[in-house]
Amino acid sequence: MIGKLTGILSDKNPPQVIVDCNGVGYEVQVPMSTFYNLPASAQRVTLLTHFVVREDAQILYGFATHAEREAFRELIKITGVGPRMALAVLSGLSVAELAQTVTLQDSARLTKVPGIGKKTAERLLLELKGKLGADIGAVGASGSPAQSDIQQALLALGYNDKEAALALKALPAEVGVSEGIKLALKALAR
Repeated sequence: MIGKLTGILSDKNPPQVIVDCNGVGYEVQVPMSTFYNLPASAQRVTLLTHFVVREDAQILYGFATHAEREAFRELIKITGVGPRMALAVLSGLSVAELAQTVTLQDSARLTKVPGIGKKTAERLLLELKGKLGADIGAVGASGSPAQSDIQQALLALGYNDKEAALALKALPAEVGVSEGIKLALKALAR
């Protein structure tokens, strides 16, 4: 319903800000990653938003980037993860760090976020696998289309994201897809 707010930042009180849009002040909950990058009070600001309507409240969540908003939306789709927990995750980890954590299946890193226990961290990693981690993992390898195709082939063969990422690191930069798959499989067989 409300996708973006542009106005004057009238109040900053973590994790909430008030954005004055032509005389109407919108209370917006933001992750700390967005909060730290906000301009000073009385300055112009643009926030991408996600509007949540519940039986007892209507809450607006704001983000500095599309990536943050998409990560938030992926997080709240997970059973047992509400908007407050999703904000906590995005306050504790940047989107790139979260994607890397998912790619490496590093539950210890997620449990450092307040409110995330071991079981919740494992559920987050399981649910986000292939939604956040694989995209960053493919770009992180070198960004080439061949590297992305090799990674997808390894994932289709049953290797996990971590194994595929390690195999990709061992490959020469300009390797072709078929030769890269062969070399990656040899590396993984060791």
